[in-house]
Amino acid sequence: MNSNHQAVEVVGFGMLTPVAILVVDQLPEHNTGALIKEVSEFIFDDAAIVACVMRQWGVRTGMIGTAVGDDPRGRSLARKLKSLGVQGKVRFSKEIQTPLEVDISDQSGARTYFWHRLPHVLATLDTADLSMLDGARLLYVDWYDGDHILRAMDEAIRLKVPVFLNLEHGHIEPDKLERYVSHATICQAVTDPAQRGEHDPRAVAEKLIQQGAQTALITLAGEGCLAADQHKVVRAWPLTIDVVDGCGAGATFSAGYIYGFLQGMDLVESIRFATVAAALKVACAGLDMAPVSTIQSLTDKIRVEVSAW
Repeated sequence: MNSNHQAVEVVGFGMLTPVAILVVDQLPEHNTGALIKEVSEFIFDDAAIVACVMRQWGVRTGMIGTAVGDDPRGRSLARKLKSLGVQGKVRFSKEIQTPLEVDISDQSGARTYFWHRLPHVLATLDTADLSMLDGARLLYVDWYDGDHILRAMDEAIRLKVPVFLNLEHGHIEPDKLERYVSHATICQAVTDPAQRGEHDPRAVAEKLIQQGAQTALITLAGEGCLAADQHKVVRAWPLTIDVVDGCGAGATFSAGYIYGFLQGMDLVESIRFATVAAALKVACAGLDMAPVSTIQSLTDKIRVEVSAW
């Protein structure tokens, strides 16, 4: 086993794509335009965001990703991961054109995204080297990478590595709920695709716990979150903050919870840390994170209510 792999605490597994994040006041009418207030560039999808965010907090992270094109975008992505200190080998292929994502954030807190997800690119996850999982403390995966995540989840289970699954609204599809959540230790979801509160968050959490997750995290956009384990339910309300850029807020919440989990925080402490981290993220453009000390100084401001099932 490689000594560098031994050092990795959190492993992200999933799609690798450069992203351009455009901040506007509001989306324009059809066939018109809008002034861009700020532009930032980063690496997506959420697995890569989690790895890059947690690296900023001093956590040793690695990324097992899709192959990228042997082209300027792909080479730039690899250099960015290396500069951030995220471990893992980026695979280059002349058969692939590196995908691109464009996200538009507006002042309502919404983000409208345009992404490029070709099946033959996602299929490169099936040949990715999983040896980085040996000795890791947690694996992060996304449901929208499809059944490609199952091999990594099975390997994590074999190695007794906890699995964090971002299920988003996947719980509304019974086959995916059963297939993916049964492999997960921690499962994060939203109530519905547009987060309009169309489903009861407590009912969603209960569904995830019944399916086998030890912890369920339900994010509620500007309304905070609900979290649960087999014994209790925690409802947390967010900080009051002016929204600048909501892009990456959910992944930052995931990273915040994982940070608390690795530090041995209990469910309430981890939720408070995650909620503050996500709030500070949406208060500025891009994905430069507030320091751990700043986040911790604000966790007492998060109002929580704890109840039994």
